[in-house]
Amino acid sequence: MILPMQTKTYYSYPFLDNGISSSYRSYSNNDNLPHDQQRHLTEYSSSLSDPNYLQSQGSNSHTIIETETKVSKPPFIKRILVVDDDPDITLTFKAGLDGHYYGDGDKKKRFEVYVYNCPLFVLTQFKPYFYDLLLTDIYMPNMNGFQLCEKILELDANIRVCFMTALEVNIQALREIYPNISFGCFIEKPVSIKYLIQRVSAELD
Repeated sequence: MILPMQTKTYYSYPFLDNGISSSYRSYSNNDNLPHDQQRHLTEYSSSLSDPNYLQSQGSNSHTIIETETKVSKPPFIKRILVVDDDPDITLTFKAGLDGHYYGDGDKKKRFEVYVYNCPLFVLTQFKPYFYDLLLTDIYMPNMNGFQLCEKILELDANIRVCFMTALEVNIQALREIYPNISFGCFIEKPVSIKYLIQRVSAELD
């Protein structure tokens, strides 16, 4: 013997200020509701499905819209100014650093790298308070990295500085010659991109 299937269909409409729930359900004949209640539900459901009825409610009807929006916070941009007279080095550093992400969640950061091969030209193009870090070679023609650093610090005292060199340097002697420069970040060349990322990330943080 096959039993008839009971069906219940749910509908949703704008909520009304008259206190009547805007959600109702239509019952099949198997729900065994009294005849007068079935008639009431039928009339009420018909009025709710009538656009003219809903429009006549005017300001008494309010549509509730539930939205779930996931907004990912854009990463902090860390701009790095790389200066080295060797084009191969600046090209390699830009390829390795530019666009690199580090950190997690809201603290995620991304490198944005700008490279120059002439320190004199850098000074003509430099934008104060635009870069976060200056990564410069020490021994370059026309102007060494320390001299470049001094000039840039006059324009932007907040920029952080990392020096690069393939030669040994006497830090104590340099402090006497350049008293206004911090020598906390020295990177020895040649350097791997992995170590460069770690060193620059630590300096920026």
